[in-house]
Amino acid sequence: MNYHFCAKTDPGRARDNNEDSVVFDEDTDIAILADGMGGYNAGEIASGMATAFIKSELSRWLAEAGHGAKPREVRRAMEICVDNANLSIFNSANSNAHYAGMGTTLVVAAFRDDLLLIGHIGDSRCYRMRAGVLEQITKDHSLLQEQMDAGLITQEQAATSTIKNLVTRALGVEETVLLEVNEYPVEVGDIYLMCSDGLSDMVEDPAIAKIVCSDAELDQKAVQLVDEANANGGRDNISVLLVEVSEATEKRGLIARLLGK
Repeated sequence: MNYHFCAKTDPGRARDNNEDSVVFDEDTDIAILADGMGGYNAGEIASGMATAFIKSELSRWLAEAGHGAKPREVRRAMEICVDNANLSIFNSANSNAHYAGMGTTLVVAAFRDDLLLIGHIGDSRCYRMRAGVLEQITKDHSLLQEQMDAGLITQEQAATSTIKNLVTRALGVEETVLLEVNEYPVEVGDIYLMCSDGLSDMVEDPAIAKIVCSDAELDQKAVQLVDEANANGGRDNISVLLVEVSEATEKRGLIARLLGK
């Protein structure tokens, strides 16, 4: 499999600062998105710490482990990296008054040949577009999601709920945190969308699907998603990270390339 990554983040129309952070590493095929929270701009500190730490540690482990690493080993490496990032943010929040209470959501993806390991904390999401069908493959860790799961409110009522942004799990808020990790088979033609709630709260899934499924280039799709969220109000920071899957081409030798074979 060949993976093409593209990311875009925008402060939105209502906020001056951007507390989202998005990074990826094409050498090890990982992608990380975080949406920070906290006063005194501490949210951007938390999200930046999360993405920088996890990218550095996880990409280094994957590079050393190589393609022979088993999925369970990759999963454990993800969990350890997230645990360490969580403790670093938690300790910073408790040693600096300006950072008190800071935390961040997280989505971290590791693509391993034809397998995706996706871990998440909070309400930032990952969607998969396959054969023209958009599916949310992460489930929000939020009070709203818990109410929906319990049958207390309907999908329609959830759309206008006033508690959309109350997460039940966040990185850096407590000394320990549980990363939910799931595995999915990857197919050629898949497109994966990781996003902060600045997109999912502003743009309904059918509109997201229409953009992701279009014939536009990947970077243009990212721009269109952000523009759509801003056109609908842009009440929060907006971040998108797109990953497109194509079939890997064999590397040809020098003689074959010279001969055009």
